Amino acid sequence: MRKIAIYGKGGIGKSTTTQNTVAGLAEMGRKVMVVGCDPKADSTRLLLGGLAQKSVLDTLREEGEEVDLEDIRRLGFGATLCVESGGPEPGVGCAGRGIITSINLLEQLGAFSPSENLDYVFYDVLGDVVCGGFAMPIREGKAQEIYIVVSGEMMAMYAANNICKGIVKFAEAGGVRLGGLICNSRKVDNEREMIQALAARLGTQMIHFLPRDNIVQRAEINRKTVIDFDPAHPQAEEYRLLARKIEANDMLVIPKPLKTDDLERLLLEYGLSG
Repeated sequence: MRKIAIYGKGGIGKSTTTQNTVAGLAEMGRKVMVVGCDPKADSTRLLLGGLAQKSVLDTLREEGEEVDLEDIRRLGFGATLCVESGGPEPGVGCAGRGIITSINLLEQLGAFSPSENLDYVFYDVLGDVVCGGFAMPIREGKAQEIYIVVSGEMMAMYAANNICKGIVKFAEAGGVRLGGLICNSRKVDNEREMIQALAARLGTQMIHFLPRDNIVQRAEINRKTVIDFDPAHPQAEEYRLLARKIEANDMLVIPKPLKTDDLERLLLEYGLSG
């Protein structure tokens, strides 16, 4: 079983990319569980056809400690297993604690046991936060591979570099490694070349370049992944290709984060000086 966490700047399309990639793996016959680590509990929406997924924390609040796997896990597209950690009530408590509580509960209930026959577990982690509960997949070795969703926008690249710093911090203790950057295109000038250069300087790879296409938004409005909504569309094939690349990937590294000055020089080098 491969344990993968997807990180990236908030709003970069991380959850969408995760769900579409998981759909590609499911289409290949792989058994996948997705654990949403965002308090908004929207990491499995497209796999579930928009159905409201009661989160782990909501279930515990309403039903107490006596919880079964069936109470917190739902079946989605391609027989994917979907879990949402959820978060505390607004203004109360720490959202990161929800991730810790959820993953611990899943372990107690045997969700990761060999009898489940899982090929993959994907953690879809909130934004670029790599401290506290949000770092749990990295810090405690729950995830073995990290993929960072990025674009050619300055703040997305800053976030990717910061996430790499978090990976380095916990790499020795938890054994976590970076599997690569996924460029979710924003049609920035020289974007492909810029992210390839960033990946090279981090000591990793740009595992795939996802072109920008409005079919992604149309599929989301219809509460589906692109593979489910329009399986013959070229964008669906892009997600299938990303799924195949992740499956075949054996380039797992401890990244070498850039200093801020070096990152800014890279941005200037590729024409973002204004």
